[in-house]
Amino acid sequence: MSFDARKMRTLLVNDDGISAPGLAVLEEIARALSDDVWVVAPQTEQSAISHALTLRQPIRVHQHDEKRFSITGTPADCVQIALLELVGMTDGRKPDLVLSGINMGPNLADDLVYSGTLGAAMEAAMFGVPAMALSQFIVGGEPVNWAVARKQGADIVRALLKAGGANGSCFNINFPAVSGDVPCPVKVVRQGVESYAGSFEGRKDPRGHSYYWNAGRRKAPDAFDGRDDDVTHVHAGGISVTPLRLDWTHEEAMKGLEGVFA
Repeated sequence: MSFDARKMRTLLVNDDGISAPGLAVLEEIARALSDDVWVVAPQTEQSAISHALTLRQPIRVHQHDEKRFSITGTPADCVQIALLELVGMTDGRKPDLVLSGINMGPNLADDLVYSGTLGAAMEAAMFGVPAMALSQFIVGGEPVNWAVARKQGADIVRALLKAGGANGSCFNINFPAVSGDVPCPVKVVRQGVESYAGSFEGRKDPRGHSYYWNAGRRKAPDAFDGRDDDVTHVHAGGISVTPLRLDWTHEEAMKGLEGVFA
């Protein structure tokens, strides 16, 4: 593709909501790349909503300024309504790039199934728009350090745009939780497995009825030593880049099933 990032129309979405600090950092990155930046984000947090769409209730839109909107919908809704309605209403020009994030918390390994951040990027990919999901690893109780994302985010996006990607694919990018703003090594790695240990905490309401909080926790980093994947690289202080695709077909299983129903 011909490449001139400054002329690209860039759409920003997220799953943490229109007021999220990660979205503000993503805007800094986008404006370092492009002169035409739009924002369409959920009004409230939509974490772990995955690729859900709103089908049984109206989506209401609040316009904050010329190129900034919030909606009562999901991250994937944001992409759809931006591409089909909100962005380019006057000139008919759709976004050339969709950036989703920056999520406050990583999206690694099994997280990808649940991630609203990734769901938005995948929705863009379904429309044939180059897309990237960006997430920031955090450590509970410690301040979020956005310095690495600010320092290296624009260069990573620019490099991936120049490299291009297959149709129907997107990139998943995770920044590590490190101190300072020293450059971190960037590596293209595969998606890991089993980054999350599910559990529930049972309680009683004032009337004695049971209810549960999802209290799942991320597994300890040493459980992943030796694997060359996104989890290991980010825990080691690096920035992971993983190309993902919409086609979920399990090729190995396909081969194993040859002739089963002949």
